[in-house]
Amino acid sequence: MLKKKLLLVPCYILMVIGTANDINAQNYVPEFNDSHIKVKTATPIKAYSFNLNQVQLLNGPFKTAMKADEAYLLSINPDRLLSDFRSHSGLKPKGAKYEGWESSGLAGHTLGHYMSAIAMHYASTGDAEFLKRANYIVSELDECQKARKTGYIGAIPKEDTIWAEVAAGEIRSRGFDLNGGWSPWYTVHKVFAGLLDVYLYCGNKQALKISEGLANWTGETIKNLDDEKLQKMLFCEYGGMAETFVNLYAFTGNKKYLDLSYKFYDKRILDPLAEKQDVLPGKHSNTQIPKVIASARRYELTGDKKDQAIADFFWETVVNNHSYVTGGNSNYEYLGEPCKLNDKLTENTTETCNTYNMLKLTRHLFAVNPSAGLMDYYEKALYNHILASQNHDDGMMCYFVPLRMGGKKEYSSPFTSFTCCVGSGMENHVKYNESIYFRGSDGSLYVNLFIPSILNWKDKGITIKQETTLPQSDKVTFTIGATKPIKFAIRIRQPKWTTGSVLKVNGKTLQVSKDSTGYLVIDRTWKNNDLIEFTVPESIYTESMPDNANRRALFYGPVLLAGVLGDTEPDPLNGVPVFVTSETDPNKWLQMVDKSQLGFRTANIAQPADVKLIPFNQTKNEYYSVYWDVFSPDAWVVQQKAYDEARKKARELEARTTDILRVGEMQPERDHNFTGEKIINGEDHQRKWRSTNEGGFITFDMKIDANEKNTLINTYWGMDNRGRVFDILIDNVKLTTEDLNKYKESRFYDISYEIPIELTKGKNKVSIKLLPKQGNSAGPVYGVRMVKN
Repeated sequence: MLKKKLLLVPCYILMVIGTANDINAQNYVPEFNDSHIKVKTATPIKAYSFNLNQVQLLNGPFKTAMKADEAYLLSINPDRLLSDFRSHSGLKPKGAKYEGWESSGLAGHTLGHYMSAIAMHYASTGDAEFLKRANYIVSELDECQKARKTGYIGAIPKEDTIWAEVAAGEIRSRGFDLNGGWSPWYTVHKVFAGLLDVYLYCGNKQALKISEGLANWTGETIKNLDDEKLQKMLFCEYGGMAETFVNLYAFTGNKKYLDLSYKFYDKRILDPLAEKQDVLPGKHSNTQIPKVIASARRYELTGDKKDQAIADFFWETVVNNHSYVTGGNSNYEYLGEPCKLNDKLTENTTETCNTYNMLKLTRHLFAVNPSAGLMDYYEKALYNHILASQNHDDGMMCYFVPLRMGGKKEYSSPFTSFTCCVGSGMENHVKYNESIYFRGSDGSLYVNLFIPSILNWKDKGITIKQETTLPQSDKVTFTIGATKPIKFAIRIRQPKWTTGSVLKVNGKTLQVSKDSTGYLVIDRTWKNNDLIEFTVPESIYTESMPDNANRRALFYGPVLLAGVLGDTEPDPLNGVPVFVTSETDPNKWLQMVDKSQLGFRTANIAQPADVKLIPFNQTKNEYYSVYWDVFSPDAWVVQQKAYDEARKKARELEARTTDILRVGEMQPERDHNFTGEKIINGEDHQRKWRSTNEGGFITFDMKIDANEKNTLINTYWGMDNRGRVFDILIDNVKLTTEDLNKYKESRFYDISYEIPIELTKGKNKVSIKLLPKQGNSAGPVYGVRMVKN
């Protein structure tokens, strides 16, 4: 009988059944009847997450990204990530530690992310190699914890001294340092989270036991800190420590962990958010989001309305007032004034960790109050930031996803970066299946995302196979596999970007209107091989900068389009095209030239030349732009005059220039006798720079005109230049003091310093010295020019 029944079910059901373990894991979002949870939610859950092992990705761009990430995860040597954990526990390392952030103050954070990533990938695929690695790492950490005898495990430089001082009530922090350590609680959280994910996704109970030991150590370390000292400690970024303790409470039922979560409650930020005050401008974005995730999770378990208010207001504020068209937020990791983004387009927009955490927050909000609006944001950020943050050829990831007009992505290296966004990136690309479907509390099914996949809904004994090539086509099909007829409602999100969608069941068109949550509901008895066809017409539409209606981005369906500008950096005055048109319908701005790859070309509206556009998430190493300045023909006449005037000024400046120093380049620096002490160098915004550490200096020679008054012009970059106060000397005579913190916008500043003629008379060159004030550095300086007046 069983065999006969199975023969009636499509073959893909057989493919899904048994492909992963039966551990109920939900990446910290409640799942229906989760056996791990010892504490019932006080807040009614309206939509439950499915296990990763119940949703299998099918071929498509998300599966491609997952496979690239899988290959990278397999290339990582766990013993190298464990190196300092063992040595700090008095054990002999089994591998040399990695470079990058793993050889700096944040050592150990990558291991936590890696544990989460391999555990989730095991849940999604059932690949035994990932289970083997997860279990091995836990056994090694268990050995480390036993060797220490305190419950603590870590790899942070000088950690024993840091934690001893904290326990004694000695708290020193300037925001990212705690008693000389680089955000040590942040790293502890990553290890915590990794252990809990191995427990959840791999069924490793030892991982939970180690987590409890680490939690108990935390409680002992901070037990004597009064509220004032705790708040001072929380001035330093501490990641998702509070969220971890809330989850540990849910998994164990031990209320002391819930109480411990409140020890990591930053009143300075969270109390104003509870009162609907936007205190986010000037704040480091990714420091705040995990604090809010903790409130969202705690609200689920306790029903605390203050936590609910924090989570709801924060999400609305960040999404509506602080986010770019990719769904990402922040410039140089910081949030600016609400709805002021036009002048904040740089190489350092949209830190990827921010969106990783915003998607986690969105999932929690959806669980208690499902809405299409939440998933509209989720889809935008998933397609246009997370998917766009990976090079799909080699799996390397972006720290920032640049939105500078004419910008370019910078990817991580396999074994020498290990930044925070490499860590969260390891997770991002193996969990694309986590929010495609949710289970309604009434037994309905939410279809949130249109990604090729198979849902194996074990409780109901059915599967749902979703097939689509969206956005290349506008059709999505769902095939029901059922061993017997079963009645339930399927709720399909009506995307914000479409109108006139069509629903058919078994070829018959249905007249379905959106419900109050923005979903199209089909409530019926489903039978084996029932077919749903969902047509979602796509078109080109624009989104403008909130503070500049004429600077726009182009979308096609769910995807942001990027103009491909070639392999060389565009000229600042003539390289990034503008759109000149009197046509208001953006569908007439572009022509589709390759539907299979979603390639477009501008239709005679771009100046100085037409542009090819492709999905932003498919860009790799080329220069691109996603924002475009749009002019009417009349406005373009005026703008051309402004451009011509700028070019004229540039030519005049060249004519007056006596010398240029291209900093960071070997021969130009030799030609100018460039030297100094404690000098550092780097490259940002497509230009090289030089700076000093505290106590250093820079000197170099510049040619002058002995018969004219001369002006020194230094090029700096504005934004986030703390501790950049220095003197400028001409032949050891102080000319002025510069403070780079004055320059607040994210752009280059060319700052002129007139040199008194008595300092240049009778000379053909002078020596320039940049000398930092005590506790400061000099620079960064991106270029030096000497001009005659």
